[in-house]
Amino acid sequence: MSGHSKWATIKHRKAATDAKRGRLFSRLIKDITIAAKLGGGDSNANPRLRAAIAAARAENMPLDNIERAIARGTGQLAGMTIEQATFEGYGPGGVAVLVEVATDNRTRTVNEFRHLFSKWGGNLGESGCVAWMFHKKGYLSLPKEAVDEETLMGLALDAGAEDLRDDGSSWEIIAAPEKLEEVKEALRSRQLTPTVAEVSMLPQTTVHLEGGNAHQMVRLLEALEEHEDVQHVYANFDIAEKEIEEAMAASGSE
Repeated sequence: MSGHSKWATIKHRKAATDAKRGRLFSRLIKDITIAAKLGGGDSNANPRLRAAIAAARAENMPLDNIERAIARGTGQLAGMTIEQATFEGYGPGGVAVLVEVATDNRTRTVNEFRHLFSKWGGNLGESGCVAWMFHKKGYLSLPKEAVDEETLMGLALDAGAEDLRDDGSSWEIIAAPEKLEEVKEALRSRQLTPTVAEVSMLPQTTVHLEGGNAHQMVRLLEALEEHEDVQHVYANFDIAEKEIEEAMAASGSE
């Protein structure tokens, strides 16, 4: 779990100061369009759409953009056909990697992913090769200094969480996906703001990496996260936070 926590926390911290806002908006718009296509345009009756809109508003996306994305999803507004897909592969050291995408050209996306995996010491695999290693869960992370364990344990479990885990510098709360919003609201009622709060694919086991393999794994993750079709990336690595930050700093200077 620790690899997931550290990468998610650092990724969110980086996103807060990321100048590539156009790419972020494009990703959020796809989330909204797909949610509306699958569950309808009424956010009150469509939890996935409600969550996608909340994420877009958190990034100050204009309301017009949100409404157009919903209209495209429901078919009220013409637009390109977007397909959801999940790709699976292996990173350096045998790390399992799941990549969820929204694409208008699957063949192009496959070819580009094959290149990225190969460039950074991995390989794109067949469908089903690593998905069995992950479980879909609601996942929240808070810095340990924000709240003591006993208080958080009572608050989280009362809200329907399944588990509270100690990840060194952070508390990790695990919940069923449908309980994520309830747990988040319970935290907010006590003025506690999670660093990460999302439905995620959590690994059952992790692969420890260091040195060159750790550096390449971070570069692969960064390359995938920056791809315009990628919605979410999950991997079962365990890399020390210091090494992750050093690898990210090095990539920024190259």
